[in-house]
Amino acid sequence: MHPDDWCGSNVPLAAPAPEPEPEPQPLKLPAGVAPGWQPSLAWRIVPGVATWRLTHRDGRVRFAKVTAGSVFPSLADEAERMQWAAAHLPVPRVVSLERPAGTTILVTEGLAGRDGTDPLWRRDLPGLVQAFGRGLRQFHDAVEARRCPYRFGLDEALAHVRRRVAAGDVHPGGFHPEHAHFTPETALARLEATLPQSEDSVVCHGDYCPPNVLLTDGRVTGYVDLGELGVADRWWDVAIGGWSTGWNFGSEFEPGFYAAYGIEPDLERIASYRLLYDLVS
Repeated sequence: MHPDDWCGSNVPLAAPAPEPEPEPQPLKLPAGVAPGWQPSLAWRIVPGVATWRLTHRDGRVRFAKVTAGSVFPSLADEAERMQWAAAHLPVPRVVSLERPAGTTILVTEGLAGRDGTDPLWRRDLPGLVQAFGRGLRQFHDAVEARRCPYRFGLDEALAHVRRRVAAGDVHPGGFHPEHAHFTPETALARLEATLPQSEDSVVCHGDYCPPNVLLTDGRVTGYVDLGELGVADRWWDVAIGGWSTGWNFGSEFEPGFYAAYGIEPDLERIASYRLLYDLVS
């Protein structure tokens, strides 16, 4: 994720700015995890989560994602999914997963390329959107769904959301503007009434937005933030990919995303999966 992008944060673009969090203390990695690496804060959007860029004096780059307390998805889930995906997709290599004193730290190798929000790509927004759409198709075509051990289909998604609503973990202040009129309970009822009855199952990224892809020479060459990877309806990714295209580049570019992916927009599925997105985390 990137400070200029709301995808993955579940904070509406038009919402009042939240109270600023206290600046985190300098990252202290456990001995032996990253000796000789210099940390600098890369981004921090979601409360309780921070990502640090680690630079070695020889020029190598790693990233350390740090979470405090219980968050969804967990860094253990993300590490496990990246390790599985590495055989099929260009994803970061997991260096270590540590759990010191109430925090979890996931260290990964940096990938080549610049993320989809980098100003370099804004010189050609139509080309960037085409690359973004093709990058999702590339992800979905990389490996057959039957080979993936992780699931987030309709049954799993509804069970997850029902647990969150029952536990009071869904905060309507974090809904995007088109869902602001819902309470968690009415949003869940609407979701149950509108989710599709069938699925076109593929291995989904789970949070496909511009900060979570890396591009080189105008094409997607890497994927990050894979904690929600799993088999689901391809529209789970397509709906959010189109939504984040509009947030980042302008709603006029959303049709180009679908065209680059190679699909005609299904407005009912798009609406259902976007509501699901606001309830998931």
